Amino acid sequence: MMKRFPLGKFDSAAQYGAAYLNEMQRAAASIDVEKLNDAARLLGECINTSGTIFVCGNGGSAAISDHFCCDTLRTARNDTTLRPRVMSLASTTPVVTAIGNDIGFEEIFSNQLDSMVRKGDLLFTVSSSGNSENIVRAIAVAKAAGVPVISMTGFDGGRSRNEADVSLHVDCHNYGIVEDLHQSFMHILMQYVRQDNMPADLVEKRVF
Repeated sequence: MMKRFPLGKFDSAAQYGAAYLNEMQRAAASIDVEKLNDAARLLGECINTSGTIFVCGNGGSAAISDHFCCDTLRTARNDTTLRPRVMSLASTTPVVTAIGNDIGFEEIFSNQLDSMVRKGDLLFTVSSSGNSENIVRAIAVAKAAGVPVISMTGFDGGRSRNEADVSLHVDCHNYGIVEDLHQSFMHILMQYVRQDNMPADLVEKRVF
């Protein structure tokens, strides 16, 4: 079964698009959706005990980390009494560049996390390969502090998949498709948390 996409050149954007969507459908079918229950439980516990959710990723995954914060602070709060605390370690540009310049890029997340992480917090990592050194080091800091880790990965999952408490894995070797489905994980989790904390009759009236 194909995991790497594309395997050859396409003659039109329409053909590429159709094949891309077919591969996304295959990749989506590979996901163990039961793991979403575990992720939702950890997120709920962290929010309800006023812990901080730390999120990190590189490149497109950094954008997903920031989007995660947006949806946590807006989507999850709408029509609920939830007051989540969330921080993207990828969005602190002055700190990231200082650590990268003075210490090393591999420490940009772990160095921040080491200062701020406390029991009751949660680390959520986003890495298509699962092997980004700065992500793996952040996981090590979280584990040393006794803080659970949720990882979103693709490709073969790498070290992040193996070291996380909950692994949300996409079995695909295409960055765009993996990132598309990571965005879906984020939307699923935040919309679920929101509706789980709303009256049933209100859920029926709202647009998600």
